[in-house]
Amino acid sequence: MFFRKSVVATTGLFLCIFLIVHLSANSLLLLPESIARSLYNSYSTTLRESTLINVVGYILYLSIILHVVYAAIITYKNRKTRSVSYAVNHKSENSSWASQNMGFLGVLVLVFIVVHMANFWARIKLGIGESVGLDTDGYVDVYQVTYDLFHNVYYVLFYSILMIPLGFHLFHGLKSAFKSLGFYHKKGLRILAKISLVYAAVMAIGFGIIPLIVYFK
Repeated sequence: MFFRKSVVATTGLFLCIFLIVHLSANSLLLLPESIARSLYNSYSTTLRESTLINVVGYILYLSIILHVVYAAIITYKNRKTRSVSYAVNHKSENSSWASQNMGFLGVLVLVFIVVHMANFWARIKLGIGESVGLDTDGYVDVYQVTYDLFHNVYYVLFYSILMIPLGFHLFHGLKSAFKSLGFYHKKGLRILAKISLVYAAVMAIGFGIIPLIVYFK
């Protein structure tokens, strides 16, 4: 069980770092279009053409798969071995709502990832679906793809609403990751819990509000 939890914790921490980078890139969309298009497209091109970034990308894909698979195994094992009634254990008093529903939150986040990758990664990286044009500088116009999706009210609502379960998932997952890796310092864990709350709020609000701002631009 320790190995499985360590895999989930390690991959989760790596994904948390990725989200910071991803949110920083998405923030470019808030700039005026004349500036944002060039910066966003050149940034995207650099990512696709860099050997190092491509290697990191494969690590990212592997991390997502391992995180999902091992989290699912842990959830299944926990439910299978749970024999004591929560009516006796006072579950709601001993754990947060997020910790009780990490499996459900994880499924919602996974649905978001699949839809998100189908609309961006599969189309831009794999060439599946409608072809993507070039901007005036000759870069693949990823900005236009993003702009069009963020002007689709259904996609914007889907994207922004699902940042709520992402926030809860990040909050509980991040503060629990260090315990899973063997860190049990009480004061340290209290500090990490506060950091996790701030981090989760910034990620959820940041990712959730950008599509809305772009939509109403």
